[in-house]
Amino acid sequence: MAGRALKLASLTAAASGIYLYGNKFLDPSDFGVVRVGRTIATTALITYDYLTSLRSVPYGSEEYNFLKSQIKELFVSFEYTPLGAASLAQVHKAVLQDGRTVAVKIQHPKVQAQSSKDILLIEVLLLVVKQIFPDFEFMWLVEEAKKNLPLELDFLHEGRNAEKVADMFKNFDFLKVPRIYWELSSSRVLLMEFMEGGQVNDRAYMERNGIDVNEISRNLGKLYSEMIFVNGFVHCDPHPGNVLVKKCPASGKAHIILLDHGLYQVLSESFRMDYCRLWQALIKADMKRVQKYSRRLGAGDMYPLFACVVTARSWEAVNRGIDKSPVSASEDMEIRSNTAAYLPQITQLLNNVPRQMLLLLKTNDLLRGIELALNTRASASSFLNMSRCCIRAVSRYQRSKSHSLYRKAQISLTEALSLWQISLYELFLWLKGSQLGNWVIALLRRRHHSMY
Repeated sequence: MAGRALKLASLTAAASGIYLYGNKFLDPSDFGVVRVGRTIATTALITYDYLTSLRSVPYGSEEYNFLKSQIKELFVSFEYTPLGAASLAQVHKAVLQDGRTVAVKIQHPKVQAQSSKDILLIEVLLLVVKQIFPDFEFMWLVEEAKKNLPLELDFLHEGRNAEKVADMFKNFDFLKVPRIYWELSSSRVLLMEFMEGGQVNDRAYMERNGIDVNEISRNLGKLYSEMIFVNGFVHCDPHPGNVLVKKCPASGKAHIILLDHGLYQVLSESFRMDYCRLWQALIKADMKRVQKYSRRLGAGDMYPLFACVVTARSWEAVNRGIDKSPVSASEDMEIRSNTAAYLPQITQLLNNVPRQMLLLLKTNDLLRGIELALNTRASASSFLNMSRCCIRAVSRYQRSKSHSLYRKAQISLTEALSLWQISLYELFLWLKGSQLGNWVIALLRRRHHSMY
């Protein structure tokens, strides 16, 4: 069954391949370095192949038409126009014979065979650039591509990731991950539950559908804080096309729908603990610990630059405390100008840090882009969620390394007190911003003046 789905669904990729590079369906944010290389080097060849043949099946031939007709054996209906397309695959909506509406993700023909050639081409091009510009330190991109691209091309691996993250966060009632239909899936075709909604950066969609923008931003931050700091299993492609939002008609709750599970970063325990402690130091503006854990993460003497890259804030803001004030227009301009001025140092820094950090930086950047679009960047709730997750992660690690019951109890007590302090501070912020809080403050002020 899965094999027939693969052959028939691949046919639809051939029939609708013209949409791959049409502006209507192309997702520019989905292009990594390897994908850009593929676009430049093989666009003409691949597009022609999609439009004229499916491997040895000529377009318009009797065999082509026969295979196309047999799609009806698997699906009651199949939308040939893809819902979306990128450089590796495209997605179609279909209805199975039993009435289930599914999303069919189809890998483009010959992508697997072509990908190794693309990586080699990019490696050669980067070597040439490095000869011309010796400060160009991006050869690590090739190594990352060699490691990650085969995983993204294996849709069964993507399906397992989807099931793993769904089980990992089953207590998060706001998170929805499409169910995988294994009996109809293969390494090149993935059938999953069809889910739809507005993109997570579409503020107008949320306002039209009565979805609380701040709640979505808060829950997305909570989800990724848990992934990064607590579980060390991180979805590394949260661009808006892969994160949808929808209000449930029955419950009225807003759901976050997480799609495209091909690229995850598994964080080692030592890296995760250093990263947790770095963020704790950044939130507390503890510069000694910022320096200590930045160095442990490979930044060396460039720890001020590293802190700025991780937080996307200026060094002045890092020293002052990144939770003290949002990014101002002048700070944003300073960051942009410094990025260009310090490009050689930034490339050297990226070459020095652990490879695990690279996908995290990409993930952080995508999440900040969503916050910027929703106008919720650097909210207090995001830092509180991060603090909670860091405390829980470090405490869990310390308990696992301790053999003393007394020490474990001491760690748990310290953890509980720290979490209680955060909850108390969160309550204070809520009161400060609520009508009840304003009423209480006004009452206290009147009492204070009446005493004098």
